[in-house]
This record gives sequence, C-alpha cells and structure tokens, in this order.
Amino acid sequence: MISPHGADALRPLFVTDGKDRAELLAEAESLPSLVLNSAAAANAVMLGGGYFTPLDGFMNLADAMSVAEEMRTDDGLFWPVPILNLCADVGGITSARRIALRDPNVAGNPVLAVMEVGSIEAAGAEQLDTVVRSVFGTGDDNHPGVSEFRSLGRYCVAGPIRVLNFSYFERDYPDTFRTAVDIRAEIDRLGWETSVAFQTRNPMHLAHETLCRMAIERLGADGLVIHMLLGKLKPGDIPGEVRDACIRKMVELYFPADTVMVTGYGFDMLYAGPREALLHALFRQNMGVTHLVMGRDHAGVGDYYGPFDAQAIFERIPQDALEIRIFGADHAAWSKKLGRVVMMREVTDHTPDDYLVLSGTNLRTMLSQGRHPPPEITRPEVAEILMDYYCR
Repeated sequence: MISPHGADALRPLFVTDGKDRAELLAEAESLPSLVLNSAAAANAVMLGGGYFTPLDGFMNLADAMSVAEEMRTDDGLFWPVPILNLCADVGGITSARRIALRDPNVAGNPVLAVMEVGSIEAAGAEQLDTVVRSVFGTGDDNHPGVSEFRSLGRYCVAGPIRVLNFSYFERDYPDTFRTAVDIRAEIDRLGWETSVAFQTRNPMHLAHETLCRMAIERLGADGLVIHMLLGKLKPGDIPGEVRDACIRKMVELYFPADTVMVTGYGFDMLYAGPREALLHALFRQNMGVTHLVMGRDHAGVGDYYGPFDAQAIFERIPQDALEIRIFGADHAAWSKKLGRVVMMREVTDHTPDDYLVLSGTNLRTMLSQGRHPPPEITRPEVAEILMDYYCR
C-alpha cells in the first residue's frame, strides 16, 4: 500500500486510550481556554484523524511563511498550505504553557483538544498578505477563502496537540465520517493495491460518475473511495446530508457491490485552487489511495484560477514531493453524437452544439421548479433527492 506522507506510519493525534482521554478532559477544565475558529477546529479534526501526518500540531510563523513561499516547512517537509491556529485575541492564554482548545461549532464549546503552547506570535500585515497571495493566488477580498482567512485574526498560536473528539462530524455523519486511519485500514482489509479517490463538495451527477468509471478502468484500480467534504462551505452549496444521500443512492444503483467506499472528512473548504489541490492529494496519500481524480477547476471558485491550474501545479513540484498520482480529467459532458458522457478533449470532431450541458444555475432553477433534469445530466433517482431538497 502507498506510504503515508513523510512518515513510515500514520500519526493520528486523537487520543484513543479511554483513560488517557478522560484524564486530559478533566485536566482541560482547569486550563486556560481558547475557543477556536471553524478553520482551526477543522485543522484539529484533520490532525486527529491522521490526515495531516506527519505534523504534530499547529505550525508556527516560521513554518507558515516557509510553506506559503516555498511549499516546505522550516525543516524541509513538503507541505502546500499552512496548518494554522490563528485568532484575534490571546489575552487569556499569553502566559500559559498548556491550554484547552474549545470547539466553536458545538453548543457549549466543549474541549476539542489540549495543546502544548510552543509559541504565540503576532503576524504582521505583510506576512499575512504573503500567505494570502501565495496560497490563494489573489488578494481579492471577494474570494471566499481570502475573506475568511483575513477574518481569523493575526495571532499565530502554535504547538503540538492531543485531540479528544471529532467535533460534530461523528454525531451528524456517523455512517460517513471516517479518519485516515479508518480508510487506510479498510483499503488494507479489502486488499486494494490500486485505488482511486474522488473529492467532492457537491452531489455527483452523471459526468462525475463517468469520470470515476474512467479512472477505475484506465488505471486498473481495485476500488473507488468517494471522499466528500463535510465541513464549512460557502453560502449556496448543498448541505452534507443531501450530498450524502445522493451519492449513496448513485453507488447503490449504479456501481458493483463492494467496489466503492462512501466516506467523508471534517474540513472547511478553502477554495484555494492549485494549492488546495496539492493538500487534497497529500491527505489522500495519507489515507492510503494511490490516485486522486483531478478534474477541471479542482477546488476553485469563480474565475480566480484557470480550468487546469490545479493539474498543472503537480508538474511544478519535485518528483519526490508526493507518492500519490493524479488522474487528470477534462470537462465531461453528454455527447449527442455518441450517446454517452465523454471527456471533451478526447472527441475532436465535436462542436459545442454536439454537447448537452446545463450550467449549475440552470440546473438549480430546474430542480427548484420541480422539473426533472434530463437523464443525460443526472440519474433520475439522484434528481428526486435533489428536487425534494430544493422544493422544501
């Protein structure tokens, strides 16, 4: 099986021993507390689940700047996006050596992790701007990732953590949320030597389904891991439970049994385009898959990135930076000529009129009006679930 990134074995930071966890929870009640923002809480969940192996916690400012500018930590580990705990106010923890990190996304702000405070540093405006422009490729505050990052605060609280729960993800998505440890163990149990991951924050339409089939067939893969983002999205994106129901129905009806894992992870979408694509590949390597489907405008938003920038960045990193490989996919659409979904670059005799394409806006309008999208776009059973959501 593919090796974890930068380590011989996964390094999940979740405390599995019940006695140790109870003692840490008890200790946390007497420690100074910091209520995290959603981005930092999501980072803690990913660290807990082993997705961010081999990190042992939140990065300090030197690592963050090195990652932003060079895609390497200070000690040379390849890493594409800083993993930070930024906050606006550190008044209650300035002299603390250990602190309780509290969950902003659960009522009562329960303890999410305990942290050894390595450093508390105030980032300068130029440093924060460098991170923004390096990671997002733009300083435009209309970019949802940029505006979110700028709202987090300027204090960088760094140090190793021990994670005590997985926030709301286990509670709200008990059949879907899985750690990198869980997925790696299941791939090993199934004996998959070559496996493909598909990243999604949306329901999967027929084109997505076809891209997954193409990847499986062309790579000779043993199985597919559909890995959906369960964390914070931008306004207008479809809620996790609706996406989950759509994907499970598609897998149940249209894929052979025991060839697909439907899973999800607790992370907030960054919309950082190429840099986020690298991070997506890195933590898929940690969960054990050998390939990641990389489609058009992966992790993008608006017109901030070129349609294939997220694929091209993999050609600019060192060969040994990541072991996982991508399956580069073009835009897929229904060919009226051939009567099937195709990747557009593979059919050179087609004109735009030879494709059936619906924009996301048109598709949402159709669904909200209770009109079935054509089966060339969306499986009928998936359309029913989406119509029920849009017509509530």
